[in-house]
Amino acid sequence: MNGTHRGLNRTLLGVFGLALIAAGGLAVLAGSSPAFAQGWTRTGTDLWAGIQTQLAAAKIPGQDISWWSVAAAGLLMVIAILLVCWIASQGGGRTKELATGDDRAGTTTVETAVAGQAIKAALADNKQVLSAAVQAWRLKGGNGLRISLQARKGASPKELMAVLGDLVDGLDVLLGEEIPVLIRIKSGTRSRFARTERVA
Repeated sequence: MNGTHRGLNRTLLGVFGLALIAAGGLAVLAGSSPAFAQGWTRTGTDLWAGIQTQLAAAKIPGQDISWWSVAAAGLLMVIAILLVCWIASQGGGRTKELATGDDRAGTTTVETAVAGQAIKAALADNKQVLSAAVQAWRLKGGNGLRISLQARKGASPKELMAVLGDLVDGLDVLLGEEIPVLIRIKSGTRSRFARTERVA
């Protein structure tokens, strides 16, 4: 529920995975077959000699470096910029606006904080909930809501889902439209060390 380019990520992971598999297969062959290891070494030596020849033949006049070195440095810089852009594109999509409506009087915007305060207030007396966090994300066709709950140890997910379902229905009524909602119920260190509530 964010702006991550999943298709691009999966493609890159697939390419990197295939490259690692190929490298692993070559390493296994080199370790298990002396003939393959000798051929691989000979091929690498010939390839490096060819690279050295090309570098020597394309030197910049008056310099000790070649045009190929400049081109390689430029290519590495472009790759570095693309990687930075890719990293910066991960996640994202978060917004402070939950819903927007237009009428004759103008435009009404409901901020995520309003829904967050309402949900937290409704869950304040629930003994099964330690904390709640509410965030909104930009989706195709509108915005969506993500509700994260820190459940107390031993809490019933079914009961929590029922409570959240009622809250979401009430929120849809208040907004006048149904919005996509992702509910995440989690536990962790805080759940393990929180005091257990007992009913006498």
